[in-house]
Amino acid sequence: MSINSSDDKYREMFIFETMELAGQLEQIILNSEKSNGADPQFIDEIFRIMHTIKGSSSMMFYKHIALLTHSVEDVFFYLREEKGKAFDYARLTDLVLEVIDFIKVEITKLQAGDDRIGDPSILIQEIQLFLQQLQNDPPAGQGEMGAELNPYEAVFTFVDGCEMENIRAFGIIHKLKDKAENIRHFPEELIDDENSSEIIRREGFTILFHSEEPLESLYDFLQETLFTKSLTLSRREKAVISLEEPLTDLAVKTSETPEIPETQLQPDSQKSMSKQSIISVNVAKLDRLMDLVGEMVIAEAMVTQNPELANLELDSFHKAARQLKKITNELQDMVMSIRMVEISTTFHKFNRIVRDMSRQLNKGVQLRIVGEETEVDKNIIDRISDPLMHLIRNAIDHGLEHAEQRKEQGKAEIGTITLEAKNAGSEVWITVRDDGKGLDKQKILQRARDNGLIIRPESELSDREIYAFIFYAGFSTNEQVTEYSGRGVGMDVVLKNIEALGGAVSVDSVQGKGTDIIIKIPLTLAIIDGLTIRIGDLKYTVPATSIKQSFRITPADVIVDPDNNEMIVVRGQCHPIIRLHERFKVPTKVTKLHEGIIMMVENDGHIICLFADELIDKQQVVVKTLPSYFKKMNGIAGCTILGDGSISLILHTSDFFS
Repeated sequence: MSINSSDDKYREMFIFETMELAGQLEQIILNSEKSNGADPQFIDEIFRIMHTIKGSSSMMFYKHIALLTHSVEDVFFYLREEKGKAFDYARLTDLVLEVIDFIKVEITKLQAGDDRIGDPSILIQEIQLFLQQLQNDPPAGQGEMGAELNPYEAVFTFVDGCEMENIRAFGIIHKLKDKAENIRHFPEELIDDENSSEIIRREGFTILFHSEEPLESLYDFLQETLFTKSLTLSRREKAVISLEEPLTDLAVKTSETPEIPETQLQPDSQKSMSKQSIISVNVAKLDRLMDLVGEMVIAEAMVTQNPELANLELDSFHKAARQLKKITNELQDMVMSIRMVEISTTFHKFNRIVRDMSRQLNKGVQLRIVGEETEVDKNIIDRISDPLMHLIRNAIDHGLEHAEQRKEQGKAEIGTITLEAKNAGSEVWITVRDDGKGLDKQKILQRARDNGLIIRPESELSDREIYAFIFYAGFSTNEQVTEYSGRGVGMDVVLKNIEALGGAVSVDSVQGKGTDIIIKIPLTLAIIDGLTIRIGDLKYTVPATSIKQSFRITPADVIVDPDNNEMIVVRGQCHPIIRLHERFKVPTKVTKLHEGIIMMVENDGHIICLFADELIDKQQVVVKTLPSYFKKMNGIAGCTILGDGSISLILHTSDFFS
């Protein structure tokens, strides 16, 4: 599967485009299955994608992929021609999905530099057998009709400097096979002959073929070829092209054949050179661009907040600084928007998981997607996929009942999994909802007792706190081990992955009605709004999204419980106070609560109050990763560099609730 190292950029493009097409194909085939493949538009689209993958695979010398997709292409070509013919669409869907899986495995090997080639022969045989069965079962009332084949000759020249003329010619031949027979061309050897590109540059690319298509239709079809400089298409007077006649002799006869007027055949330059409004960019480059913008934000703050400028009358400087800050903010917003991608791609790929699991578990399941246009940072999209997969698999296996049980309970026989995404300030909330049997609170409590997880009186535990036990490692209420669950593995991984993104997970459930699992994640991990606070001689940053309010208190506002825990009553609610200087063991002279600042922070419906010396400023900060020896430090999410050049640790407020 290896190719010349000089073609690495083409291989990278092939990998990207093929994976994109495979994803599109998977979604189309699953959608078409729901309508039993009756819509010809689905058949045309699947045929087009298979044809594209086949052509690009052939050009890249991945013949095993080309042969496999060619066999699928034959099936859909037949279905296009035999419109309205009944067939086993479930079987065809299975075959196409197996082909997609094979392609994905081979592309993954390419990405990893693995030269081992998969063998598609058995799958090709199954597809060919399916096609034979289709052809041996003609639709009622339909007889064979002969169509007159007209002999044509086409001569292409390509734009100067386009390079790889032989590969482009090879693509034309593959494209033409849909509409023509008895295809011959000059030069004859396009791939193996190193001189073929030079011959095409010098003499053009000549194709002789038969087709039942009218000349005008064929011209419109052929002139869409990219980088075409000119195209001459003519109907040959010779009704039969001898397969023994030398192509070099036929090519010389080009000038003797009648041509359609040049004004009719010259391709529109705007059509032959398609315009692109979207380009693909390596994610590593976007990461580097984001890093540079982050450094620029820090540099801008270090300049405008330089202590040496304090108390100086610098009107022109401050005016220029405001303009710099405006441009910096706009650039930052633009770079962040470039990194934002719709969550739809991640959501739609779960259609396949739902389909496969519903068939294997013999459960009727449909996937409902809401808010797929919601945008999230590319890095978060990449890391949210696995947790969502765990949740959906658990919902189908644990949550949804079989059709008979649902019918007995007055529910629809087909269960519904809903994936919903929505923006909430600087966060995205993703909900995985099922209409199944819900969580058994008493069963969860009993398992929590058995595992020694309950450290507070059970009467004080809220429903959400009880349901949160399912995220403990090794915790499972499933009595049977299946392929998908029952081993106590998965939900704890979900929680760890989400918390690693700076997010949180909560569970709501009604027994007999269903379960909602809500994931809250930040829009981006790179730059956040934060409040800078001081504790002793050190500065810390608190993410603004977690702060409900900040205020000062009087000594009378503080109450102490019998265990000497300090609390404050706000609007009739009692909230615990955490002294940050004690938590992080930082020396400070501000130890009396009424002398410092109180920040009320919220997490998953719970509220605590953090005590610090003073609140310094609110600003956007660039999140930096901590060294490895800091990663186990509870309550710290990262660090940032402030305008005065000092380092501020970023608090991970959710840790204070545990």
